[in-house]
This record gives sequence, structure tokens and C-alpha cells, in this order.
Amino acid sequence: MKALADPANSLTRGLAAIRTRFSVPEGFPPAVLAAAEAAAGRAPTGHVDRTGRHFVTLDPASATDLDQAFAIEQAGPDILLHYAIADVAWFVDDGDPCDREAWRRGTTLYLPDGKAGLYPRALSEGAASLLPDGPRPAVIFTVRVAPDGAVRLDGAERAVIRSAAKLAYDSVRDTDLPPGFAELTARLQQAEGRRGAARVDPPEQEVAMRDDGSFALVFRPRLVSEERNAALSLAANMAIADVLRAHGTGLFRVMAEPDDSAIARLRQTAAAFGLHWPPMAPLSQFEATLESGDPKQAAFMLAVRRAGQGASYQSFQPGIVPWHAAVAASYAHATAPLRRLADRYVIRATLAVANGQKVPGAVTEAFDKLPAVMARADAIGGQIDRAVIDLAEAVMLQGREGETFAAIVTDADDRGARIQLRNLPIVTRLTIGGAEPGDTVTVRLVAADPERQRLSFEGAT
Repeated sequence: MKALADPANSLTRGLAAIRTRFSVPEGFPPAVLAAAEAAAGRAPTGHVDRTGRHFVTLDPASATDLDQAFAIEQAGPDILLHYAIADVAWFVDDGDPCDREAWRRGTTLYLPDGKAGLYPRALSEGAASLLPDGPRPAVIFTVRVAPDGAVRLDGAERAVIRSAAKLAYDSVRDTDLPPGFAELTARLQQAEGRRGAARVDPPEQEVAMRDDGSFALVFRPRLVSEERNAALSLAANMAIADVLRAHGTGLFRVMAEPDDSAIARLRQTAAAFGLHWPPMAPLSQFEATLESGDPKQAAFMLAVRRAGQGASYQSFQPGIVPWHAAVAASYAHATAPLRRLADRYVIRATLAVANGQKVPGAVTEAFDKLPAVMARADAIGGQIDRAVIDLAEAVMLQGREGETFAAIVTDADDRGARIQLRNLPIVTRLTIGGAEPGDTVTVRLVAADPERQRLSFEGAT
């Protein structure tokens, strides 16, 4: 949950407790801030001038840490995506204070009331961000997109760009976007369908106040502009992964298919929400029918994300094809270096191989270390996300102690039964003797404690 509608500040204490519990940094050490301020004044050298090319950014309206800008060019039947990525490595040197702090953090941590950045704001929301207030150093990946949506990296260069506009998801119009944008994204999305990709992008959950002062968990569906923008990043990351793998180097994002037990749980979850999942249809086929604007379908999309074995990072290994099941392709993270440590090194490696140069030793060494660092950072981020959802659920149900709710058992083991409430996007555990997956049960809310981010249920007869 990355958004918050809480005018009465009912979540403030709970969010403060989460920050304390997970040691979310409140700022940066003085040496790191000083290094960032000094680096922010570093003038680009060795960057070609691409300020004449029409780049724009597309992000949430409030965002100021802008990783990506894009320009589009027709090339016969193909479309060229010029994807400019913040050149963080230009400002951050191996072993400097900003670099060491970034290795400690791994990623930017997001909470509904603010974030703990990977880099100080002088870089992440200033000199390195692709804001439209002046020229910025960037790394441009040129991705060739064929009529069938196949992608290939045509080149990579360090360049100075000037963004012409900061476009926002919720207000952008087709006429604001470069010519060819709709055709480009349509090609990429159709190619996803042909690959059998099962990329799940559930809507954001928000806590909204009802007219009576109580709270509800609601979903903000992803906008068409968000889906299209995500397709650009996916195309670049796939093209980059192919190039790195061909050159025997790289760091890849990998994810296995949900196992049989996870699929069985998801079928019970679908039943809990009254969704018709044909018995013989694979998960990927069923996912393609889901609409994020429907609350129950949106909740199921979240359940799919939680049911997977989780994505991880894997460095290049000879003879092994790194595979991301949701993308149905090899995939690398390279397009968000202001928010993810790993991207900075993938960008450096791609720059090298695309220009016939040797990958720097520091980058190769980083690829061996980054999987563990990023796993730790991802785990903390996931725990924070889960705690925020737990907090929102507790706030939503506070005052309803003693009320009963219909639920369905999604799976059971020696720790008890996991249940999904039928009319709310809430999953919890409790001890029910003899419970089997698929059983319908009635449960009573015993306690809702926002401060501890905890709900407690018991079986109701």
C-alpha cells in the first residue's frame, strides 16, 4: 500500500511504530549528505548532446525522483524507443560515502506517509533526477521494437538530455505523448500475451474514511497510462537481459511459477470471492480475464502476488537461462537506479558490452554480492508492506469486535487454517479443528489492534 487517505491521522501512531520496528532510516549521516551535495555539482563530461531529442517523463504527479524519460522514433516498420535512465553512476563513485550507504540500504523503502530514499535528495530529487528544469546526464538505451513486439537493444550511450515535460499518470492525454507511443505500447502488450506472460500488477490499496468516520480498505485501479509506461520499462529490461546473457555477464531478476499448493490456495481464494476460475484453465489464462476495477478481482490479484515463490536476483551462470515466470522471458532490473542499488551496476555492464568494452571488475564483483544484499532489502520492504496492510486492516475493523464474518479455508497445516474473509480482502490464520481447504466457516473478530498491527479471530458456532 503506497497511498494513504487518512485526514484524521488515525494511522499515524501505527506507522510510527512500523518505522521503529523495522529501523526505517529517518535521514542520512552528515558525511553522506556532504558527499551528495558535492557530487550534485559534478558537470557531465564524455556525454553526447541529445538535448535536441524530444524526451518526456511519465510518473505519479507528486514524484520528483524521476528515473526514466523516453523519446520515440519510427524506423521503417520498427519503432525505436530511446529510453533515458538517470545516470546515477556519474554522481556516485565506487566506495564513496553515498555508495557505501546505498549498499547498506539496497532499495528505497516506501510507506504511505513518506519514504526512506536510497540516495540523498540532492541526487535522487535533484541533480540525478530527470526533471524538466534543465539538462541532465543520462544513459540512453535504444530499444528496437519490431511489428510483432520483439525487442532488441540497438545501442547504449551516456548523454545529456533535456526533458520537455513532466507528465502525470492521472492527467496525461494522448496528445501530450510522443507520436507512436500508443502503437509502441500496443506492440509490447500484445507480445506479452503471445509469450503467455502472467505479469500481475494489482491496484494500490488505500485506507479511505467513510461518511460515519469509520475506515475501509479500497483499491485504486491502475490507470491505462501506468500500464503503458510499465511496458516501456519491461521492453528495455528484457532487451538488456538478452545482451548481458549473450556476453556472459549480468544480474537478472528471476521468479519461479507458483507451485501446486499455491495454485490450490489461489483456487480456494477465488472461490471465497465468488470468482469463476474454470477448472482446466491455467492461472495465466485466468489472470488475463481479471479487472482491477472490481474490488474482489483486485483482491485476488493481490493474493496472486503473495502466493508466488517470490522474485529474486541471480548473477549470470553459464548454461542456466535466468527466467522470470511472470514476464515469461529473461529480465534484468536496469531502469530504476534512483530506487534500486542493483540497477546502477546493470547499467554500467550494459554500457560496457554495448560499446565493445570490458565490464569493470567492480561491476563483476558486485554481481556476486548483490543477490544477498537485494534479497535482504526486498525482504524488509515486503515486511513493511505487510505491516502497513495489517495496520490498515486493524484500523478498518477497529470497533467491530464481536462481529462475525463469513470466510473460506484456503489451506491448512500444523500451524492451523489460513482463511480468507469472503467480503473483505483479509487473510488470517486461526486454529480450527479438522478444517480442510475449501471449507466455509464463520469467524468472530476478537480484537483489532492498530498499534500492534494485529487482528485476532476465533471460530464462531
